[in-house]
Amino acid sequence: MAFPDPRGADASGVVAVGGDVRPERLLSAYAQGIFPWPCEGYPLLWHSPPERFVLRPAGVRINRSLAKAIRKRPYEIRLDTAFSQVIQGCQESPRPGQDGTWLTPELRTSFTELHRRGWAHCAEAWLDGRLVGGLYGLAIGGMFCGESMFARADDASKIALATLCQQLARWGFALLDAQVETPHLAALGARMVPRSAFLAEVARAAAMPFPPGPWRLDAELERGPVL
Repeated sequence: MAFPDPRGADASGVVAVGGDVRPERLLSAYAQGIFPWPCEGYPLLWHSPPERFVLRPAGVRINRSLAKAIRKRPYEIRLDTAFSQVIQGCQESPRPGQDGTWLTPELRTSFTELHRRGWAHCAEAWLDGRLVGGLYGLAIGGMFCGESMFARADDASKIALATLCQQLARWGFALLDAQVETPHLAALGARMVPRSAFLAEVARAAAMPFPPGPWRLDAELERGPVL
């Protein structure tokens, strides 16, 4: 399960090459600030980029347009009730600049097993009994490592993420690792952090005493974030 020191990653952020994605290896990697990035035609690559896009749950911002969407309260937000459907939605959702090989069958199997063990979690947006958006990721200590999002209705994944952030803040989580920059994460307050600072934050957050187990949303957040 050992990885090289991520501070020694190459210029593109590659820390290691090869290996498998069994659940124990994924936990070891994420706890050290490393994540897998499968790419067709290459061995499995493990990354710790020079900069990391990080969102701090207690500092999440909700801009005017998202607040307007939340006030309509069209969605019911849930945690951990449809993990397999969320991961399927993420797999089916196109990711700009990527070829669709990032979520391999092996990764999907391992994340599903980690969900069964209480390490992987999802936030979901429901409309009229249909899952219309969500995201999933891995929680280690007081850190949530976001993996992917999808939406089949306006602002569904954004509202699910903002709600999750408020819940994580209530629980005392220190950071949400978004891995790479996206405009709507930036709008919520995510910022680039140099690798050295990020790894120091990871070490502190991973040591926080939050045991694995199923998540449940506070009742007042079931219709979205509190404004």
